[in-house]
Amino acid sequence: MFSHERIIVRRGPESGLPIIVAVHSTKLGPALGGCRLKAYGQWQDGLTDALRLSAAMTDKCALAGLPNGGGKTVIVGPATDPGLREAALHDAGTVIEELGGRYATGPDVGTGPDDMVTIGRRTSHVFCRPVGAGGSGDSSPGTAVGTVAALRAVCAARFGSAALAGRCFAVIGLGRVGGRVARLLAEAGAKLVVTDVDPALRPLADELGATWTTPDEALTADVDVVVPAALGGVLTPAVVTALRCAAVAGPANNQLDTPATADLLHARGILWAPDYVVSAGGVISATAVELHHDTPAQVAARLDAIGTTLTTVFTNAERDHITPGAAAHHLSRARVG
Repeated sequence: MFSHERIIVRRGPESGLPIIVAVHSTKLGPALGGCRLKAYGQWQDGLTDALRLSAAMTDKCALAGLPNGGGKTVIVGPATDPGLREAALHDAGTVIEELGGRYATGPDVGTGPDDMVTIGRRTSHVFCRPVGAGGSGDSSPGTAVGTVAALRAVCAARFGSAALAGRCFAVIGLGRVGGRVARLLAEAGAKLVVTDVDPALRPLADELGATWTTPDEALTADVDVVVPAALGGVLTPAVVTALRCAAVAGPANNQLDTPATADLLHARGILWAPDYVVSAGGVISATAVELHHDTPAQVAARLDAIGTTLTTVFTNAERDHITPGAAAHHLSRARVG
């Protein structure tokens, strides 16, 4: 299913934790992909995540027009002890350095900009460090802006107008990205149903005039668009059967439990926007500053182009009678060559 250039699985010498680095492709340029620190039932589950997410990063970079391929780092935690966490991040940096620039990492689930400074003690191939440390800082604003550009394209394709005002969105996850997406949608006049596993985030719902509910209820709410903005794997056959929305589009990575679930969405007439297209704003904004040295105007144009790319994906899917996921993959492979 996967054809990776390089896969490294190693027990970290400093932490003792499994360190996984997967480089999927460098055909367009050095591979990029976040560092995920997460507890798994078995280390093999972390490997599966690394393989899937690194392949998706190749598609994400190609469709975002970036001169990069896809990769991923997974540290199989938990690493709640500060000393163990630091050691694990050092181990990840050591492995990345061995690749000699073929791959650079940034934040992902379980890590943030400060952690990139720690990884940076072992390798220079890291991005999204804090601004004070010479990096681009938090990439979530770019991810959120790109997500909203994608949602406009979804509305245009599904409802005939790119306008967000009056449309109803269920935003699942109010973290750094989801919270910003919710704010931008509210500012555009959208109606919101919001949720998060952390009840401490409920005040944002009150601030935005949104309806607060549970994650399960939000996923199957009677809305125009469901916006997954937390962890992946939320779209399963059982969930697809229960959906009451017209479209699903959000920045959460790896939304489908298996690729075949895209066919189930298509069969139900629910438009799914491939997550690696929707969420490309983060890597666009982060690499623009630290790797590609783009101007603010160039960054804004790349973020807005996420909507244009998604429109092309939907058009190709309809023309070829395939799912948007298949159309996006074909477009990516055409660009990678």
